Amino acid sequence: MSFMFKPLAYDDPKAVNRISLPAGTQRRITAGNESVVKALADFCLAAGQKRFVLAMDGYVSAQFEDLCEPLRARLKAAGHSCRLISMKELYKSEEEIAALTAKSLPLNYEDDPVLLFGRLYKGKMDDLVDCERARKAIQEAQEEMIVVYGLGSACAGIRDLADGIAYVDVTPKVAAIRAREQRFVNIGDAKGRPFALLMRRNYYVDFEVTVRLRRELLTAGLVDLYILGSDETNYVMMPAADLRAVLERLVCYPFRTKPVYLEGIWGGEYIRKIRRLPQEIAGNVAWVFDMIPMEVSIVVEAGEILLDIPFSTFIQMCGEQMMGRRCVEEFEGYFPIRFNYDDTWHSNGNMSVQVHPDEDFVIGNYDEFGRQDEAYYVIATGHGARTYCGFSGDGREFLELAKRSEKTHEEIDYRKYINSVESVPGRQIMLPAGTVHASGRNQLILELGSLTIGSYTYKVYDYNRKDKDGNARPIHTKNAEQVLHFERDPQWVRDNIAIEPILVEETADYTEYVVGRTELMYYETRRVELNTHGTYEGKNNGQFTVVTVVDGEAVHISSKAHPEFCFDASYLDIVTIPASIEDYVIEARGYQPVVVHKTLLREGYSRYKNPEYAERK
Repeated sequence: MSFMFKPLAYDDPKAVNRISLPAGTQRRITAGNESVVKALADFCLAAGQKRFVLAMDGYVSAQFEDLCEPLRARLKAAGHSCRLISMKELYKSEEEIAALTAKSLPLNYEDDPVLLFGRLYKGKMDDLVDCERARKAIQEAQEEMIVVYGLGSACAGIRDLADGIAYVDVTPKVAAIRAREQRFVNIGDAKGRPFALLMRRNYYVDFEVTVRLRRELLTAGLVDLYILGSDETNYVMMPAADLRAVLERLVCYPFRTKPVYLEGIWGGEYIRKIRRLPQEIAGNVAWVFDMIPMEVSIVVEAGEILLDIPFSTFIQMCGEQMMGRRCVEEFEGYFPIRFNYDDTWHSNGNMSVQVHPDEDFVIGNYDEFGRQDEAYYVIATGHGARTYCGFSGDGREFLELAKRSEKTHEEIDYRKYINSVESVPGRQIMLPAGTVHASGRNQLILELGSLTIGSYTYKVYDYNRKDKDGNARPIHTKNAEQVLHFERDPQWVRDNIAIEPILVEETADYTEYVVGRTELMYYETRRVELNTHGTYEGKNNGQFTVVTVVDGEAVHISSKAHPEFCFDASYLDIVTIPASIEDYVIEARGYQPVVVHKTLLREGYSRYKNPEYAERK
């Protein structure tokens, strides 16, 4: 999850996947707090043991007390003594954890004035737990029923003491909202940190160890009960075996994730109007995280119950079926492309002039997984819309002016230095790491990004704007100077990253073009123009494809071999066709032609550009 993640508290009601559930699954799903607590108590009592230890672990921000206190009351009512043991009492000291994580959270105010960045923690949950003290507390408890709850309660160092494991999962959006509301603290902390520092520690440490432990527990089949804990007024629980059955059925279908909406200083009006977002939730919407793997969830309809499951949980359990074996191995189990919308339509300005780092900088400085590339596909524009990419003047002179402006706040004539191209619907601009760029005002952009889990955006110039709180937005000229490619001029842009469409195939039903391809990036993009009622057939070749309806009304997407595995997508829906579907069919629906944007991994791709890192892998 991004450390700058401030989502709006809005759930898009249309992002629902309707699949045929495996036989018997629906009746084993329990919804409602009272029903879930009863089912938990029944699980503990069904073992018939004189002494039973339940470990209740979960994702960051899980509100364990909502279940544990009622569970104790129910077990006591059934005639059993019960003790609750909180992991908050069993972590290592704040000083010990601070020493362990110091490398991940450097205090480098010169390069990082508001402390955004750090290094991914490579350890595990056990590092933060005083396992010896925890084991003693569990072993010495005299009660018949013991519930050990909190992050790390099922970590390897104490897991053998548990007779059963329940896992409370939370969507990243809800975790971020709870962080903003100061409803939890970092692992081992006695009191909360300011939001920005809380999320920084979460991103580099807490999320890392929690996600690793969740993967270990779920993939090894160690969890007995899986609980959806994003809505503390309506918990939902199922046997973990049924979670796996649901996800293994879901990965046979084209699917859509649930978008997350975010405000921003340059936010526009297009998405809010098209998707009819309530005015009260946002004056404008800057970003829509439609398919950012670590920050969205996926909703599955189970009768009248909606299962809102973190997308990263889905990936952890069904990665190979979703992405294909080679992709899983190449990207270490992470979904390698992110998709979001940048909305500056009828806004008050451009996005910042910015740059992203290459793999040598990202890996060397942050211990991240790879380079940060992006790509802009223009969907809709207003008057005068332009996209900025590459230098048209002296880039080093611009950088020096930006450094001075960072201190003096004087205006820069950025148009003199930054190349721009006319924003025309259907235009694709690839933005390999090191390319200076910005989305101009008055357009809607489909933005694609590469593997980097976090957001390493170095703002070079931001027009001296302030954020909603009146603070100057952070500028990162020192980092930018180390990664900018000053040689990328207008000719280089035309030849390499803003290419003219290349015809792939033309039939009576459709025309397909390559619109984005560069040797510097591991994915490519295509545009499929479907005639009214036209049909397009594609192949996944053992990997996945992501399609977006960028013009027209709707399409029907299905597996050719199993047409019942299908999804009906509307304008601006982003749909993943998993590797489990070898041949797929896209049919134009409605009364007008349809245009579909298509993203796939480039033939012969590698997550690395720099041979040094390819050899290291």
